[in-house]
Amino acid sequence: MTPEQKQDANVAVRPREIRIDAHTMLFYWWPVWAVGLLMAGLTWLGGYRLAIVPAGTQVVEGFDGGREALVLPAGAHLPQDPATGKPREPTLRVASRSGFGVVFIVVVLLVVFITNVPIRGLWSLIVVLTVLLTTIILALADWWDDIFAAAAHSHVYINAFGYLAISVPLLVLWLVVVLFFDRRMYMVFAPGQLLVCQEIGSGEVAYDTVGMVVAKRRSDLFRHWLLGFGSGDLLVKTAGAHAQQFEMQNVLFVGSKLQLIQQMLQTREVVSGT
Repeated sequence: MTPEQKQDANVAVRPREIRIDAHTMLFYWWPVWAVGLLMAGLTWLGGYRLAIVPAGTQVVEGFDGGREALVLPAGAHLPQDPATGKPREPTLRVASRSGFGVVFIVVVLLVVFITNVPIRGLWSLIVVLTVLLTTIILALADWWDDIFAAAAHSHVYINAFGYLAISVPLLVLWLVVVLFFDRRMYMVFAPGQLLVCQEIGSGEVAYDTVGMVVAKRRSDLFRHWLLGFGSGDLLVKTAGAHAQQFEMQNVLFVGSKLQLIQQMLQTREVVSGT
């Protein structure tokens, strides 16, 4: 193949249009619904039930052939089932260890922190991984029960439906926003032209790509790489008397898309100059 044929082949495989979709911070909330669904599954498979008893209930050992029992104080009653008028059977599925709830809470707090406090560079990765790994290690070692018992004589328990009540609506909201609403705010790069739609329901505005500068903002390692699968913020500056600057936040695979955009801009400049 001659050099001219190679050049023609490279030009042929370049896309005619490059679409850039911005994403809201909700995109980075996928660990919350993912961990919530995981904890709900583990809690359900554990097979334990939560008994709701009044204050003063005591544990009695060696009851009826060595079994254990919960004995209510005199005059107290278990919650009643309105349909039958009898005490409710324990039906709430809950894990036997409180570490599940602690892990879920830490994930929620970390995601809230990461999506609201920008920390760019290596420090974000070091801080977040240290907190997350410490939480998981303590949960696997069953030390959270001892820590809470020593600190506040309490524990963190979330039943299986509690995890689902948070995770399922969040998953539905995440899918609607990421797959529908986020795609209404976009840029389309074409040879010699940039189309921009900045608001949902608004029309496209066209800009000339002559003198345009496209760059990537420095990444937040944890948010953009570990949670965002190689996402990043894209900066676009137009040229001319009425120059505009746009920032497309949380663009997926921003590195490869930036390379394609720069190749398209360079090709246009070469063609214009010949």
